[in-house]
Amino acid sequence: MRTTSLPAAMLLLSLIAVPAFAEDAAKPDPAAVNAIKAVGGNVMEIAQDDPRLDVTLHLADKDVTDEVLGQVAKLKNVVWLNLAGTQITDSGLAQLSGLATLEKLHLEKTGITDAGLPHLKGLGNLVYLNLYATQVSDAGIPHLKELKSLKRLYLWQTKVSEEGLKQLREALPETTIIAGLELKPVKIEEEKKEEKPAEKKDAKPAEKKDKPAEKKPAEKKEEKPADDKKPAEKKEEKPAEKKPEEKPAEKPAEKDDKPAPKKEDK
Repeated sequence: MRTTSLPAAMLLLSLIAVPAFAEDAAKPDPAAVNAIKAVGGNVMEIAQDDPRLDVTLHLADKDVTDEVLGQVAKLKNVVWLNLAGTQITDSGLAQLSGLATLEKLHLEKTGITDAGLPHLKGLGNLVYLNLYATQVSDAGIPHLKELKSLKRLYLWQTKVSEEGLKQLREALPETTIIAGLELKPVKIEEEKKEEKPAEKKDAKPAEKKDKPAEKKPAEKKEEKPADDKKPAEKKEEKPAEKKPEEKPAEKPAEKDDKPAPKKEDK
């Protein structure tokens, strides 16, 4: 009895515990959700089977300030957070330091500077960070170097210099850093496109002009005068045989023989 009851009891406990954990994770703080939606933001689950949260505030129709970040901090299991174009400040980022589950953070087109980057040190699962069109400079590079889990980092239209980018690439070799220097491959593609049509235009008309000059006019002009000689031979043969020799010589000879014997008999 002991060998059968213990496994059965373990199965029952596992079935009870897992749904309870899932329900707790799937129910975010309703007051915080309402506060975010009141500004024009949105809170939603990533999928039906994944209760983790995606919080978007970049399309809010009202001002998104540091007070809203306090409501975001009350939510559990926030994985994606989009704050692009909002009015948050460096001090407001301190409220996000406790979001250990955060993986993607959009801060593009905000007033964030180097002073706000130290608040991101506690985000150990951060994989994506977008600082496009912010005031971040080389002074913030030491703080960005500590984000070892980053896979993509956007620094386009920031104050980070080329030397600062080199330091980041050395410190974060597995991170793809996207900056203004990546515009160079676009120029190479434009040069290739200009060379290809120039080669095609020169090759095709040259072939078309040579072909009609050799084949069509040369053959037609030589064959037509050869056919004009044949009707000249036919006109000389027909009148010479029929008219002068056969018909006028036979008919008057017959008329002279017939009236001569008639006069003598009378």
